[in-house]
Amino acid sequence: MYTLSHVITTPLHHHHHDSTLRYSNPRLFHSFRVANKFRVFSDLKKSPSNNAIDFTDTDWKIKFKEDFEERFRLPHVTDTFPDSASIPSTFCLKMRTPMTKDFPGNYNSDEWNGYINDNDRVLLKTINHSSPTSAGAECIDPGCNWVEQWVHRAGPRKEIYFKPEEVKAAIVTCGGLCPGLNDVIRQIVITLEIYGVTKIVGIPFGYRGLSDKELTEVPLSRKVVQNIHLSGGSLLGVSRGGPGVSEIVDSLQKRGINMLFVLGGNGTHAGANAIHNECCKRRLKVSVIGVPKTIDNDILLMDKTFGFDTAVEEAQRAINSAYIEAHSAYHGIGIVKLMGRSSGFIAMQSSLASGQIDICLIPEVPFNLHGSHGVLSHLKYLIETKGSAVVCVAEGAGQNLLQKTNATDASGNIIFGDIGVYIQQETKKYFKEIGIHADVKYIDPTYMIRAGRANASDGILCTVLGQNAVHGAFAGFSGITVGTCNTHYAYFPITEVIAHPKLVDPNSRMWHRCLTSTGQPDFI
Repeated sequence: MYTLSHVITTPLHHHHHDSTLRYSNPRLFHSFRVANKFRVFSDLKKSPSNNAIDFTDTDWKIKFKEDFEERFRLPHVTDTFPDSASIPSTFCLKMRTPMTKDFPGNYNSDEWNGYINDNDRVLLKTINHSSPTSAGAECIDPGCNWVEQWVHRAGPRKEIYFKPEEVKAAIVTCGGLCPGLNDVIRQIVITLEIYGVTKIVGIPFGYRGLSDKELTEVPLSRKVVQNIHLSGGSLLGVSRGGPGVSEIVDSLQKRGINMLFVLGGNGTHAGANAIHNECCKRRLKVSVIGVPKTIDNDILLMDKTFGFDTAVEEAQRAINSAYIEAHSAYHGIGIVKLMGRSSGFIAMQSSLASGQIDICLIPEVPFNLHGSHGVLSHLKYLIETKGSAVVCVAEGAGQNLLQKTNATDASGNIIFGDIGVYIQQETKKYFKEIGIHADVKYIDPTYMIRAGRANASDGILCTVLGQNAVHGAFAGFSGITVGTCNTHYAYFPITEVIAHPKLVDPNSRMWHRCLTSTGQPDFI
């Protein structure tokens, strides 16, 4: 996983500047920058020269801090509308309702200590790696010195930049299904109503609903969403792809929408950021807030995304079934394919949780099927020594072994070959050729997991993410997303989380723990 520490001290003010940082010895030290991610000691050929740091400069930490602070500055409505005035927040839990009897224009000004100060920060990294050779080391400089990095704390602000009676809020869910979508929708609606918003709508079937004239807005209220979290799926429906950015913003403008909450993954967030930029370009006071929705847990900088815990828990049923099938058969082999296009977090965590997996295959770690050190050779060893084996493979693993189709889905994702079926077929073929009986069973629980209801852990995560998304919008932020960082909730500029998927680091302690649990060797 290409993750490295950054330099920053607690920022009290925003700085606007254009700083360029360079390495003094590019032959030894190279930094490959992807959003806020750096990898030290990389191949020189990959190095963009304008991202190097001159470590001989005694002020390099200060310069890097300024660069980090500028990149993580949260876009705000006052960037486009400098004269935009704030009003006292209508969110105050001291009162039964946030408004007076004659509410429009009369805002609560009671003192309450539940607000977040704009200068509150969350520490992004907590481990001081003393050496670049430490497991999962995250370093900036060759000495691997400890440097702090801080991101903005999420939560309700004392001052807000939208009058609730003037807000028309919309929610859209994009991409594929994921446990917890309804939980987030529900909590966004509930929190909007606590602020005093009365015009809340859902956009049906992703971004498509903003252009398709046959699809109409879904009016939302607490009464409508009260029990939707008790079932899986999305009340609003989902779809991939959609109209162009200009057409989407035209639709927002025509509908009078000035708060848009977008639930989706990397591609959806890229779209949300483009919508935010187009709104700024047109000088529209619209707050666009993302809520990361990816069951694969592959969003940068965040502890985890909603749906991931549920996926790992539900995967245990498939793994246990594969284990029972394999253990009950003569020379039984169970193969389970789990989600994970480019990141193997579900496969890794599910293998660790089950304690029943002998081989875990993920996209980040190359492997061979054939050969003396291949997966099939190890399966033969397991059959001879244990009598059975269970394999867990992520959907994006081993794609180099399959024929490329170059086909893409509506979201622009490459359509992968089925690595699970391929391993099943190759396993049967291999054991038949060497004259050893093998009873191979294959399980793919993907859609059963995606369509399920969120478990308790994800339910809590979804609830707080939904609340903080609304708090961020009323605080005047736009082009941001919300997530957990070291167990705390924080806001991130969308640009900093969409550069590439978060990956499992093959040198991380968690992957090493998985290898210890499975007992598998390298398959190279």
